[in-house]
Amino acid sequence: MANNGSKVGCWIVIAILVMMLMASGLANIGFMAALFSGSTVAGNDYPMDEEPSFDEVWSYGYGETKVVRINLSGVIMRGRQQRLLGYEPDMVESILSQIRCATLDEYVKAILLEVDSPGGAVTPSDEIHAALEQFKRDDEERVVMVFVRDLGASGAYYAAMAGDYIMAEPTAIVGSVGVIMQTLNMKGLGDKVGLSSVTIASGKNKDMLNPFEEVDPQHLALLQELVDSMQERFASIVERSRGLESRELLDGRVFTAGQALENNLIDGVGYMQDAIDKLTFLLDVDDVYIVRYYEPRGFFETLMAAKTPVIPDFTAMESPRFLYLWKP
Repeated sequence: MANNGSKVGCWIVIAILVMMLMASGLANIGFMAALFSGSTVAGNDYPMDEEPSFDEVWSYGYGETKVVRINLSGVIMRGRQQRLLGYEPDMVESILSQIRCATLDEYVKAILLEVDSPGGAVTPSDEIHAALEQFKRDDEERVVMVFVRDLGASGAYYAAMAGDYIMAEPTAIVGSVGVIMQTLNMKGLGDKVGLSSVTIASGKNKDMLNPFEEVDPQHLALLQELVDSMQERFASIVERSRGLESRELLDGRVFTAGQALENNLIDGVGYMQDAIDKLTFLLDVDDVYIVRYYEPRGFFETLMAAKTPVIPDFTAMESPRFLYLWKP
C-alpha cells in the first residue's frame, strides 16, 4: 500500500511539473509575441495609418462594380480588450481604417455596412459616421448601403445616418436616438460600512459624481446640459438624414423593423440578398463585385489573436461617460 501511495505521489508531482512547464512555455511565447508585435515593420514606403492597406476576399457577385463589406458589430468603444495572450484589436480603429482604405480606392463605388450593435461611445460613433460621409464626398457617385441584421440602436443608428439606404431584417430592432450617462452612488453603503472619500480638487465642480458623496443637484444640472447638447446633435442628424418633420419619436425608444419603416426611420425590410439587389439598383448596374477586407497575419500575430480567455476588465468601476448606447 505504501508503495502504491508513493507511485501516486510521484505521478502528481510529474503532473504539476508538466503543468508548470506548459505555463512557462505559454508565458514565453506571449512575451515573444508581444515583443515582435511591438516592433516596427522595416521598409514601409507609405504612412500605414494615413493609407491603410488590406488584402481582399471575394464575397459576392460577378460584376465589375466594386463594393466593400464592412462589419459594425458589438459595442462601439475604443480600446483593446486584454486576453490571456495579447489583446483584441481596437474595433473602432479597424472600422475607420477599412472605410479609409475604401475611400482611397477609386474602384470602390459602394460600402455595404453590416450593423449589429447597441451603439456605444459618443465620439467613436460620430467618427464612423463622418468617415462614411467622407467616403461619399470623395466621389459623388458612391453609395453607402446599411444592412441591420439584429440590432442597430443608438450610436450604431447614428453611424447609419450616413447611409443612402437603410435595410433591416424583419426581426431587427432599430432606433434609440438618445444619450445616456450612468454611475453608481455608494454614499449610503459607505456610511454603513465606514467608508469615506478623501478628495483634493481644484474647484467645486472638479469632483462631480463622487460615488461617496451626496449627489449635488448643481452637478446634475451641468451634466444634463451636456447630455441635452449631445442629444440635439444626434436628433438633428437623424432629422436631416431621414427627412423627418418632427422629433416626437426621437426620445430614446426602439422600434421593430416594421415600425421603423412605417415611421421613415429605415427604407426597407429584407435580407442580405435583398440588400445586395437594392444596392445594385442604386448603382444602376446589372451586378456587383463585393469584397471583404482582412489583414494577413504571421505566426505571432495569429497567436496573439487566438480566442484565449478574456481577462475581466471591471468596467463597472470605470468613470462615467456619455454614451449613445441602448441599455435595456
